[in-house]
Amino acid sequence: MIRWFLVFWLFVLSAVSYLDRVNISIAGNSIAEEFGLSPVQLGYVFSAFLIGYALFQTPGGWLADRLGPRIILTAGVIWWGIFTALTASVPGKIPHAILLFVLARFLLGAGEAIIYPASNQFVSRWIPTQERGVANGLIFAGVGAGAGTAPALVTFIMLHYGWRTSFWVSALLGLIVGAVWFLAARDTPESHRAVSPDELARIRKGRPDDSDGAPTARIPWSVILSSKEVWGVTLSYFCFGYVAWIFFSWFYIYLFKVRGLDLKSSALYSTFPPIAMVVCSLLGGVVSDALTKSQGKRVGRCSVAFIALSLASAFLILGSHVQSGPLASLVLSGGAGALYLAQSSYWSVTADIAGRSAGSASGFMNMGAQFGGALTASLTPAIALRFGWNASFLVAASLSALGALAWLAVDPNRALKPAELSGSAS
Repeated sequence: MIRWFLVFWLFVLSAVSYLDRVNISIAGNSIAEEFGLSPVQLGYVFSAFLIGYALFQTPGGWLADRLGPRIILTAGVIWWGIFTALTASVPGKIPHAILLFVLARFLLGAGEAIIYPASNQFVSRWIPTQERGVANGLIFAGVGAGAGTAPALVTFIMLHYGWRTSFWVSALLGLIVGAVWFLAARDTPESHRAVSPDELARIRKGRPDDSDGAPTARIPWSVILSSKEVWGVTLSYFCFGYVAWIFFSWFYIYLFKVRGLDLKSSALYSTFPPIAMVVCSLLGGVVSDALTKSQGKRVGRCSVAFIALSLASAFLILGSHVQSGPLASLVLSGGAGALYLAQSSYWSVTADIAGRSAGSASGFMNMGAQFGGALTASLTPAIALRFGWNASFLVAASLSALGALAWLAVDPNRALKPAELSGSAS
């Protein structure tokens, strides 16, 4: 069925986008040595991407709602391919190179900001509500796949061809998969010739916001911003993003410099969190959909997320105190996996409550996660420098617990109404 092929291709796009964004954490030591950057300065480069990514989440979602996911995702892939390549083009020994890296990474973040709001807009148009957990689980499994591929691929290319080549390869892959998306995708199932009448009927039956495929029933921003559900998932996703980006930005360096593993061992063990993310993102989506069908959305979406974030908090505390480096990587990877059991809940809830404005609502939510990620990119090494790495993981564990508690305030059955131009959402 064509909808699942397109969901799979969003998984591929997701994987490539994460390869583009985390390759710098693998190449970070080489870049720091070549340009004389301190760990704190390297943290600024990491944060620049996340600030650009965060600031353009809401505009990216707004554009996806209006222009559709096909053209917006295609334009985004071209944009981030350009700035991935430009990152590798910073000349050696140039004065104030950090400013060029910060600018290139900020603009790369701005381009990548559209991928998940646009994907969620696709989900709201193409995927019946009872399948959205699995669909979002597969899309976000791409996060782990991309992050998991990056250490081995980037390390191999670095060792044989230098760190710059790894960025050019990432950019080329992005352009290829973006071209396939443009050729294969359409904004609505009604406009895709490969969608059979049976598949179209199934999609329409499970699409609660409308049945004609026309993106006309958008939610005013006054309604989105007055919804406690939107603010609840945004607060929780801020906490989620803070924890997740410890693994994306610092885990490889943590294993190498703090746990004393060599370059190849660090590359190997740093693949464990992404593998756990892939498996648990898919598992979380399946469990969420199954519980939603049998017990309702409050159990299927909210309870799964609450338990997942609580487990992640416990794993982070335990893993940071394990003495063995390899064992610590396994336990902390369990925390990454537990965290990603909740991933599909965030995006399924925003697609369900916001309908045709799913891009805007989920973009606002994802902005919270990226501000969390930007904070951890700079704050984690600062805390570690002053208080030690155990303190950095304790802060992350505390935020994970806070993210779990935020789900208690979310009612996934309270759909936002286009007619409510003011006041609270119902």
